[in-house]
Amino acid sequence: MITMNGAISMFRGTGIQPFFYACTDTSFSLQQPELFVQAMAVSQRVALWEEHARTIPIQPRGELFLLKKAPRQTWMQRLLRSNRDLVRPPLFWGNRSRTIGFSKNLELGFFDARTVAYLALQLAYHAGFNTAILVGVDLNPAQGRFYETLDTFKSPCGLDQHLQSRILPSLKLMSDKVMGKDFSVYNLSPMSSIPTSIIPKISLDELDKLVNR
Repeated sequence: MITMNGAISMFRGTGIQPFFYACTDTSFSLQQPELFVQAMAVSQRVALWEEHARTIPIQPRGELFLLKKAPRQTWMQRLLRSNRDLVRPPLFWGNRSRTIGFSKNLELGFFDARTVAYLALQLAYHAGFNTAILVGVDLNPAQGRFYETLDTFKSPCGLDQHLQSRILPSLKLMSDKVMGKDFSVYNLSPMSSIPTSIIPKISLDELDKLVNR
């Protein structure tokens, strides 16, 4: 399992050690220190920004993977498709497309779609998995974060701001250019903002058959 941010709370008392824990929000360790400490203690691998890793009060028990953004390409490099591990949209997408992409090799950097779930998908591909199941990726800020309560700090949320401009275009690129016979992605959330035309939904019964197969 690859988990992120406060979703680590779902692992309490399970004995499950996440294959990867990813956090791109450098303020999360300050806003939710108990959850962050838990993530550092139980995760087999942790993905953090290098500058964030230097300042955290506790080092991860597992392997630390330092994140960096994928480099921008010139128009000529994109035209020649000089690096096929960094999948980018066609040139006619406009200026916005220069920050959108999907990294098949995170040693080269990753693309930030303004949701850490997109990093998790790139981690899954990088690690060699051929199927990824999205769990709890509703992308609905009105529902709030399940791990935030009345007594805890409420982190600002930019999902509404970035859903149409960054998140869905990034997922659409992944659907068109990456997903296929070598890499499948399914959405287990019944109330997700991700259209089924981009990522197909899967039921628990269908997931059970897929896993057993």
